[in-house]
Amino acid sequence: MSAFFLNDLGVVCALGQGKRPMADALFSEGAPGGLTVTDQFSPARALHVGRVQFELPSLEALPIEMRGHNNALLEVALTEIRPGVKAALDRYGAHRIAVVIGTSTSGVGESEIAQRSYEHDARWPRDFHYAQQEMGTPAHFVASRLGATGPAHVISTACSSSTKALAAAARLLAADMADAVVVGGADSLCAFTIAGFSALESVSAARCNPFSANRRGINIGEGAALFLMTREPGPVRLAGWGESSDAHHMSAPEPSGRGAKTAIEAALRRAAIGCDQVDYVNLHGTATPQNDAMESRVMAEIFPEGVACSSTKPLTGHTLGAAGAIEAAICWLTMQGEAAHRLPPHWWDGVVDADLPALRLVTPGDRFGRAPAYLLSQNFAFGGSNAAIVLGAG
Repeated sequence: MSAFFLNDLGVVCALGQGKRPMADALFSEGAPGGLTVTDQFSPARALHVGRVQFELPSLEALPIEMRGHNNALLEVALTEIRPGVKAALDRYGAHRIAVVIGTSTSGVGESEIAQRSYEHDARWPRDFHYAQQEMGTPAHFVASRLGATGPAHVISTACSSSTKALAAAARLLAADMADAVVVGGADSLCAFTIAGFSALESVSAARCNPFSANRRGINIGEGAALFLMTREPGPVRLAGWGESSDAHHMSAPEPSGRGAKTAIEAALRRAAIGCDQVDYVNLHGTATPQNDAMESRVMAEIFPEGVACSSTKPLTGHTLGAAGAIEAAICWLTMQGEAAHRLPPHWWDGVVDADLPALRLVTPGDRFGRAPAYLLSQNFAFGGSNAAIVLGAG
């Protein structure tokens, strides 16, 4: 079987823009950063959100249908990997470069603004086009900005979207439908998602508190992460992936975690490793009562001896369709050793839930003591869509 490598990474989220700033914030041993408090997306209700705090590039020179906050996040992520993509274009040709993006909001935020304008003025604003909110727009945007003409598509399976995008990219390479794939995810903050999760009583006003007895729900975040995936050796290898579907409930996970366990075990099998070879697990860790209960049970079953793990959502927020890509980026940065082999910390109040199996949660400053060999990242979505990836040293 071919090997698939994540040769480069571009990333932007609440923790920062670019690999080095994000790594510095991620591995900081001080107070947790990333999240901010605002009522911009929830009038009269101030919430912690994972909002990108700096000015994004203008897309005004582009066709209307390509403008929007989600695509601006992708533009930032593209900046870091453009040199590598250009080299791939020169080597393989535009028709051999594919694009696979995971998202759940696409341009819904632009539609919200346009709808408010329509209600006020009885006409749609000139800078709005329905295509801005179409799910396929992020892949079309990335392909257009790079001049790539190979297969380009979006995967939208809620919170598992961009983890599944990584698996889909590997399949394109394995099928010889491409020689390089720009793959990742993007999602942007909007009132629609916050209102939806609030209706499910799943949003916490305070910073989320994964696996605590005091957990109260998620913080919504935004961001984008893009990888250049090829068969050429690189710093990090996509060693394995697994996917499953519970078909249990529209929003609640299957309580025993059977589907989640199936996806994780499939990823380990494809990577040809045992659970004892995994050095760290990036948990889905949403801080909702049901997800954390299910996930902790699965972790106890797969890793009976324990494994270092953490949820990084208290730093980034839950970036929904981009979560898998951003958390894969966190694992990618962890494998680089730029932070003296530090592990992504698990920020919480330390109040153990006696009803959950105990996990070996990473405390700030924890280190491997050596270069990690294998990391696991897992995401579980509405509708019972489960996905997991194993990253290995290149």
